[in-house]
Amino acid sequence: MDEDALELWCAYPADMAMQEGLPACLTLLDEDERRRMDAFRFEEHRQEFATTRALVRTALSQHAAVSPASWVFRTNPYGKPEIDPAQGLQFNVSNCPGLVVCLIAREFEVGVDAESENRAPEMLELASEVFSERERTQLEALPDGERPCRALALWTLKEAYTKARGMGLSLPLQQISFLFDAGGGIHLELDPALNDHAARWRFCLLRHAGHTIAIVAACTAAPDLDLWEIRPAHGTPHLLGRRTVEWFPNHATRHGLSTSATVGL
Repeated sequence: MDEDALELWCAYPADMAMQEGLPACLTLLDEDERRRMDAFRFEEHRQEFATTRALVRTALSQHAAVSPASWVFRTNPYGKPEIDPAQGLQFNVSNCPGLVVCLIAREFEVGVDAESENRAPEMLELASEVFSERERTQLEALPDGERPCRALALWTLKEAYTKARGMGLSLPLQQISFLFDAGGGIHLELDPALNDHAARWRFCLLRHAGHTIAIVAACTAAPDLDLWEIRPAHGTPHLLGRRTVEWFPNHATRHGLSTSATVGL
């Protein structure tokens, strides 16, 4: 992976229902991870957790001489997992009942969020709690049928940004604004209280397997994005291809090889 590139790795919790799926993933997890998995009451949540941890370990091992079971992690003061000791890799993960994604970069900070498109109406109901005043104004100006999709895009972008910052929901979401331009662009505005500069971030939206995915990266140019899949999460990695996405701000966009990306939500 080039220093200015990104990889998005995908796995699917439903694969854990396959014969030997969950037991095979458990061999990659450390004692603490297995204990955390066992604490879940429902099997579907145990499968989601095991898929997440196995995907992270398997994907990272494609970039370092470390076996999947040998990775050691620590958490920062806000609970974000990090590699211990650092290996010149940055990663972030997002998990849903239907999809788990892991985003990997070489040196720059990254954040990713994936949400099922079925959650769009739910995100719209939360608008007054999580969206800024300017985001709500733009949302309310849309036709009724377009509002759920916009709400889901806003939520994933904001989540990905807070995760890239390594601070999660300790950041006040209403002080983060992703604003959509009339020409189809998106730009980020941040309240000065957040002690950050919007210009240092690039971000994009894409769809995969019935989910909306937002990626936020602290890079000066729009990176290439390769999409990988592992089925099941402990299995053999498969390169799906280089995704052509529109990176925002638009002036940083550059084009890779096309593999049917959907952008501009």
